[in-house]
Amino acid sequence: MPQIIRKLLLSWEALLILVFLVVVILGSNLSQYFFTGYNFSALTSDTLERALMALPMTLIVIVGEIDLSVASMMGLSSVILGTLWASGHPLWQAIAVALLVGGIAGLFNGLCVTLLGLPSLVVTLGTLALYRGLAYVIMGDKAVSSFPDAFTNFGFGKFPGTLIPQPALIFIILTIIFVIVLHFSRWGRQLYAIGNNKEAARFAGIKINRIKLSLSVISSIIAALAGIIFTARFSSARPDNAQGFELDVVTIVLLGGVNILGGRGTLLGVLLAIFIVAMVRNTLGLIDISGDIQNFVIGLLLIFSVLLPNLVQRIQALMARRRLAVSSS
Repeated sequence: MPQIIRKLLLSWEALLILVFLVVVILGSNLSQYFFTGYNFSALTSDTLERALMALPMTLIVIVGEIDLSVASMMGLSSVILGTLWASGHPLWQAIAVALLVGGIAGLFNGLCVTLLGLPSLVVTLGTLALYRGLAYVIMGDKAVSSFPDAFTNFGFGKFPGTLIPQPALIFIILTIIFVIVLHFSRWGRQLYAIGNNKEAARFAGIKINRIKLSLSVISSIIAALAGIIFTARFSSARPDNAQGFELDVVTIVLLGGVNILGGRGTLLGVLLAIFIVAMVRNTLGLIDISGDIQNFVIGLLLIFSVLLPNLVQRIQALMARRRLAVSSS
């Protein structure tokens, strides 16, 4: 067997394809509605916002950082959008301000990491609470739902003659951009270099802090965009929108094969993980499994995605040492 084919078959992406097929088989056996067009449309719609946030999160984790504030940023952007619309501002202005606030929030996260030297895990854990709390301060326990039809129709509308949600077009465009940037550009190679060895990357002239700051801003802007789409899809702006979505986003990225320590991962693996997590949640929902148990299962997937690659690496290292010992004896 050629070495390249053997390498592909033993890759993490090959394992994800196998898991994907297993989930499809289980879903179709557990529910007669799994393979229906309506269910496919609902499954796609339900995962779009998480999938959008997983794209920049992939790049952030590759450089060895993380952003846990994305779901709270979604909720905050939804609240800002709804509050401005309810106070009489044009919808386009409300959307622009929500995206601007997303950029400012990402800038704050990034400056705390780059200028102050704080760990991104601690910073974004703090802003997770900060941005969610700010959303409640602005709107309280109220909700805004009187959005124009054109806005809400985009949220849950389908392309003519298909069951594909209209917001999927945004995800497709952004996915193409992120694939090109990560896998076919000099900037993408710099991301891997930073994740593999920050000191070597710094000596190579890579502007590490500038790149981390850019990624933080991009992540929060896309999270704000996801909040706008979520608001359109449910025709409701609430401070608790997207509560807990960060669990799914982190699970998707790590299950996709991105190393939590940085330096390794592909968007192909992340795209496969998006569908796996979406189908797992969808199947559990079809058989009336509660949201709490669904979160438990997603948590197990998260642990699996962290432990298994480390276990495989240890086994490979052990086998390599044994081969070396045999060859030297």
